[in-house]
Amino acid sequence: MNVNQLDISKTALLFFDMLNVYYHGASEETKKKMKPVVDNAVRLMNAARKNRILIYYAMANHRPDGESRSMIITDTDMRLRPWPNGECVTSVHGATEGSWEQKVIEEIAPRPEDYIIPKYRWSTFHQTYFDLALRSRGIDTIIISGGAVDVGVASTVYSARDHDYNIIVVRDACSNSHDDSMAALMNTVFPRMGRVRTTDQVLEMIGKNAK
Repeated sequence: MNVNQLDISKTALLFFDMLNVYYHGASEETKKKMKPVVDNAVRLMNAARKNRILIYYAMANHRPDGESRSMIITDTDMRLRPWPNGECVTSVHGATEGSWEQKVIEEIAPRPEDYIIPKYRWSTFHQTYFDLALRSRGIDTIIISGGAVDVGVASTVYSARDHDYNIIVVRDACSNSHDDSMAALMNTVFPRMGRVRTTDQVLEMIGKNAK
């Protein structure tokens, strides 16, 4: 096996939590930062559709009343802010089932032939049908785009590794609110678990192996 090898007949593209709540519903500053990531995701989607690569969409799926969530004890909230007086608090997530916030962004909108994977925890694999949907189509390689890298993307990459999938993380088609943790994962963690490539490099791999 070679690191530049890619059997596109056994490859899938996964968009992780590319949802309205995280992009169209975000601040102007966040949208400006994420725009290049979305543009690269569109390029990946177009290449996948052109070369008949299966596309999967991981989508956070929470009950509006928050009763599918579980409070665990952590030092900080998701923004790394210590809890006031040390009291952990949970809130209803924006990506609630059936809401506008939960929908995949229109720029990479799913088609009927694509796979939607509702998920209830960080990993796309945890108690979902993702692994079954991959294995039933003979997939052994997953190209990953989305965010947040240090939360759900990392959790999914770890699970994919434990399920014996080849992994390609697309560096400039992923987003994260903390630049330092994203750099650490992209530079020192993911290369030991799979391959880290830019969008241009992935498109080149697809093009060469499609011939």
